[in-house]
Amino acid sequence: MLLLVGLGNPGAEYARNRHNIGFMAVEAIARRHNFGPWKKRFQGQTCEGTVAGEKVLALEPLTFMNVSGQSVVAALQFFKLKPENVVVIHDELDLPPGRIRVKKGGGHGGHNGLRSIDSHIGKDYWRIRLGIGHPGNKDLVSGYVLHDFAKADQSWIDPLIDAVADNLPLMVDGQPELFMNKVTVATQGK
Repeated sequence: MLLLVGLGNPGAEYARNRHNIGFMAVEAIARRHNFGPWKKRFQGQTCEGTVAGEKVLALEPLTFMNVSGQSVVAALQFFKLKPENVVVIHDELDLPPGRIRVKKGGGHGGHNGLRSIDSHIGKDYWRIRLGIGHPGNKDLVSGYVLHDFAKADQSWIDPLIDAVADNLPLMVDGQPELFMNKVTVATQGK
């Protein structure tokens, strides 16, 4: 079983924020792969489905970004999973808009959602980093990530999220490099 976590903040006022691209991606995956209905549990909302023959539990922590680890550890413990069975999809300031990187382990890079997850389950989980770009000044980061995407950003957001949903079976099947490459090819020039 795979625990697929999208990071974001709950509530309609945050729905289109840059910080919520993880929620957007997980929701697209759930739609694309015909997951069951969303249910509230583990301090979040979850839905289940099958991708590449593997059971996948999608989780959106509803604890707010800074304490996302509480929700993740609750689901992890309930299903007796190990951190390497967790894939977290999140926004990444240090990648240009529309770019993707996949890696296992590593630091949180100042991302409070990852910092919280690290403190609860350690660092040995997979991260799908979706680039949102950087505002150029460290002092502007908080306002930038908690602000809605611009209309012009839709030209790369939708293709990126669609490519992640389309190619997720490769990630589930243990081919993270191929997954990342297929998403990159699908979004080049967008």
